[in-house]
Amino acid sequence: MAFPLFSRSGALGRALSHRDARLFFLASVVSWTGLWVHRIAVTWLAWEMTRSAFWVGMVAFCDLAPAVVFSPIAGAVADRMDRVRLTMIAQTAIALQAVAIGLLIATGDLTIGALLLLEVVSGVASSFAQPARQSLLPGLLPRADLPAGVACNSLCFNVARFVGPALAGPIIAFWGVVPAIMLNALAYLFATATMPLLRPAQAERRGHAPGNSVWTEVADGFRYAGRHPGIGPILVFAATASVLMRGIPEILPPFVERLFGQGAQGLAMLTAAFGIGALISGLWVAGRGRLAGATRLGVWAVAAQAVFTIGFIATPSFPVAVLCGALMGAAGSVHGINVQTLVQSASDPAMRGRVLSLWGMITRACPALGALVLGAAGEVFGLRWPVLAAMLLALLVFAWGLTRLPRMAAVLEVAQPGPKPAR
Repeated sequence: MAFPLFSRSGALGRALSHRDARLFFLASVVSWTGLWVHRIAVTWLAWEMTRSAFWVGMVAFCDLAPAVVFSPIAGAVADRMDRVRLTMIAQTAIALQAVAIGLLIATGDLTIGALLLLEVVSGVASSFAQPARQSLLPGLLPRADLPAGVACNSLCFNVARFVGPALAGPIIAFWGVVPAIMLNALAYLFATATMPLLRPAQAERRGHAPGNSVWTEVADGFRYAGRHPGIGPILVFAATASVLMRGIPEILPPFVERLFGQGAQGLAMLTAAFGIGALISGLWVAGRGRLAGATRLGVWAVAAQAVFTIGFIATPSFPVAVLCGALMGAAGSVHGINVQTLVQSASDPAMRGRVLSLWGMITRACPALGALVLGAAGEVFGLRWPVLAAMLLALLVFAWGLTRLPRMAAVLEVAQPGPKPAR
């Protein structure tokens, strides 16, 4: 008997029954696997170059922080031009950035300053790729399957989060960081090559014809999200929680070496544990395939992640830390999948690119800020106390989210009508 989650009648099976969705998810797994291999490689490289938690945090910051400036602009651009074309341009830029880093390492010319600059380039390109690519998803499968499709998309990210570090550890240990970074370039070139094969509904391929200026539409996107009784509050909740909790996975090398005495293999093992936990919980969320209860799950997952993070930094045992890492990944996946599903389902189609760009800004810029602050505080106070303080603040954020939960759920857990995908 087929496992119900993957059967054609199951939520995930319905999402995967569509040809374009399967192609979209395959390219996502490949590119995100390359991304995670790259992240492990450059953070480990920065640690080897500097032995400083601050500079490791700066590498993460330079990759993720450009989203603060460019994500709102990218969302407006994604709502007024061909999203397939925009995705191809941005993904090609990411591939070329990886090639540049690999060549500089191979020739011995890479400095920490050059690495930071190139990570900024990647961050800018990713800020444009994220809203353009994710805005296509509602045009690739029926609206009824969108919650499962969003969950499957996040599931792809977490599969890559497991596979990427599992590949990165042995590659870096035996062949160095250059092959790992070049693998990312190949992965993004593959994802780019698949884009012309997609046949999204025209209404989702381009949000609307250009009318007002880009800056006016950026402002319209902020106003739309801020005035929405569900989207605005849940994005504020997610952003605050992300600053406090998501910085730790971005600067794992100092934790791995200073707290647990592990090397590159330990880093890969811990990062893979995050991915395994996220994968298992992601499968469960995908199997639900519905909006009802998603707001409650998204809020309570923050409390769970804070508790598991306290366990992670309190234990002296690396196996216990790996277990806590898996639980942190599981809780983070439940939060991220449900919040993205809610805002994507509740958004007006003409505003979807801009709303998803704000979500992209949260998932990229907020962890960057958290990583930078934790890295700097870790140099002064050690690694444990700043994290503990952040988790206590995260529990206060959770308490605020509980007070807003009923109202958010009432307006977010109602799917908006939309176009059918092209056949």
